[in-house]
Amino acid sequence: MTANAATAPRVRTGGPQEDGPKIFEHVMGWTLVVVVAMLVTQLGLL
Repeated sequence: MTANAATAPRVRTGGPQEDGPKIFEHVMGWTLVVVVAMLVTQLGLL
């Protein structure tokens, strides 16, 4: 590996931004878990 490759900036591939609101993602993730759990319980799949 050359010195230039070691210091080159990382290439963005179009994924989610790394500097977004982490607490919002965390809350929305847990909200999704709760909604899926309620749906499974209501449908009698558990």
